[in-house]
Amino acid sequence: MGLFLVILAPLGFVISTIFSNFYFDNLEKELEHLSARYVELMGRGGMMSSSMIGMMAEVNGVDVIVFDHTGKSIMETNMYAPPSIDALMPDEIRQLSLHMFLNSEEMNDTGEQYHLTISPLAGESFIGALGVIAPVESAIEAVNKLQSLLILSGVGALLIAIGMTYLISRRLSRPLLQMENAARRMAKGDLDVKVEVMSDDEAGSLARTINELGDELKRYRDTRSEFFANISHELRTPITYLEGYSQVLADGLVESEEEKSKYLLIIHQEASRMKGLVEDLFELSKMEEGKISFNKEWMDPSEALQHVLSKVGPRVTAKGIILEQDMMAGIPYVMGDGNRMEQIFFNLLDNAIRYTITGSIRVNISNDHSHVIIRIADTGLGIPSEELPFVFDRFYRVEKSRSRELGGTGLGLAIVKKLVELQDGQIEIESEVNRGTTFIIRFPIFFAESGG
Repeated sequence: MGLFLVILAPLGFVISTIFSNFYFDNLEKELEHLSARYVELMGRGGMMSSSMIGMMAEVNGVDVIVFDHTGKSIMETNMYAPPSIDALMPDEIRQLSLHMFLNSEEMNDTGEQYHLTISPLAGESFIGALGVIAPVESAIEAVNKLQSLLILSGVGALLIAIGMTYLISRRLSRPLLQMENAARRMAKGDLDVKVEVMSDDEAGSLARTINELGDELKRYRDTRSEFFANISHELRTPITYLEGYSQVLADGLVESEEEKSKYLLIIHQEASRMKGLVEDLFELSKMEEGKISFNKEWMDPSEALQHVLSKVGPRVTAKGIILEQDMMAGIPYVMGDGNRMEQIFFNLLDNAIRYTITGSIRVNISNDHSHVIIRIADTGLGIPSEELPFVFDRFYRVEKSRSRELGGTGLGLAIVKKLVELQDGQIEIESEVNRGTTFIIRFPIFFAESGG
């Protein structure tokens, strides 16, 4: 509203000034035209009589003053009580002798304003002049009336602007207040609250964003709770084994060295399982804090992949799964950390082995003009399409009961995605339920040398 007033006040002043100047300029030009016309008539017919001049002045609503060659007033009409002008000043006579108009503002004894226009009579030298004088009261009244109209218009516009501002502010503030209330409820833990989206403008976009934030927070809360439940289960099982079998060993309840070795092996396996779980948690924590260490160098991704395949080969054979390899020769080097690269491949292959009951796992590495491309495909259980956008989220596990039965904590793919991105790569997933899952990884080549 302050800005509106700052604009409206100067604008009203400018408009008033323009119209005032227009009225007075128009009056001045009209009197100049009349005086020039009277001078022309006098030049044609010689000196006109006083009655004729008075009649013409009355017809045009003005008074006329005639000056002789000395500048002295020799005749004047007095129909509109004009101010009395006895003679011209020497400077005025000189200006008139140059065939120029004289314009001035005069005032009579009662304080009324008049406009006077004087024209020189036709002749080579100054032989006299004729002045036309008219009251400017009508012009002043017109200007005052215009100013009053401008003031009324400004007040009306201001009131309309106040009303419109109030209505618009109410309309804009209502959804904002709803959003504020929703945000407060979310802060208190009510993540089911929704904001009504009432428009497609910025406010509507903000409302949709708040709703999406609520959904994201709810999903995060649910997956976090689920994660803690999974961690509790994953820890409770090995701890139970450790406690039980260690107690058996401590009490000397074993009947043979073979049984003792079996119990020690179980204790070792469960301890390793707990160690892996803690390492995953620690690894993800370091990634989230940006404290993970990398030793980047030019490395051969196909060599890292072959190394991992040699490690998981016995598990694949033991499970009766076919491992197919399609390795293009001459794969270019990429800039990365060899150990971290092996960690990526191991996690993906471990995931494929875990969820493939029968069938095969196919590993392919190739390159195009800008990327090295690794594909790891299985014929396992697959992932529903609605779950695909979330598989790389931390704590997320597809079909929780199935995941618990087959192992895993929901951290593996989150770690993989972080490791790929930290090495300037990209990872995608394609999957179909009961048909299998394919992970596609791309690492930029950076014009490195080719490896064999």
